[in-house]
Amino acid sequence: METGIRIFLLRTVFVALAATASVGCSSRLVDTDADQREPVIDPAVERREVKAAEIDSEDFELSIFTGLMSVEDFGSNAVYGARIAYHVTEGIFAEATYGQTDTDETSFEKLSGGAPLLADDDRQFQYYDISLGYNLLPGEVFVGSNWAASSALYFIAGVGNTRFAGDNYFTVNFGAGYRVLTNDWLALHLDVRDRVFSTDLLGEKKTVHNIEFNLGVSIFF
Repeated sequence: METGIRIFLLRTVFVALAATASVGCSSRLVDTDADQREPVIDPAVERREVKAAEIDSEDFELSIFTGLMSVEDFGSNAVYGARIAYHVTEGIFAEATYGQTDTDETSFEKLSGGAPLLADDDRQFQYYDISLGYNLLPGEVFVGSNWAASSALYFIAGVGNTRFAGDNYFTVNFGAGYRVLTNDWLALHLDVRDRVFSTDLLGEKKTVHNIEFNLGVSIFF
């Protein structure tokens, strides 16, 4: 009886040792196969050189512009002028503007054939104003696949004075513009403005709208 128990225990120990050895061999085979396989993700990533944009930190912007201005009742003519702006923050800026244009005869003057309503010296339309602007949609504009420039859509409004027909008129102006920064110091502008004031020049007091479209170039300093 004891001999049978001993034989049984020896067989059990032998089977356990054989099973352990078999598992070890299988593990080594699996590890060997895993070492031979290529990694799913190659960690050797080629690094690229990144250069930060060198944008000037100056807050002043000087502009010149030209375009077309429609003076109510007095036709549309070329307009030109200059602006200087101070950028208070990335979104807010203050601006001072001077511009001038010449005006034509009114329809009444052309049709009546009578004496002109204004002398030649009084037909020049001059204005200056101070305005506050806000960059509403800053972003980028892309030209092709290799060139991008910073841009912003902005709204602007302010007050000033208009000199026309020998008189001065308190004027309110408002409008919108689009600015494209071509490099760190040069920008292009496309603007539309409306200059509004009250006048009785034609015999009846009324509010006139004088709409201006212009294209400008500016430098930061």
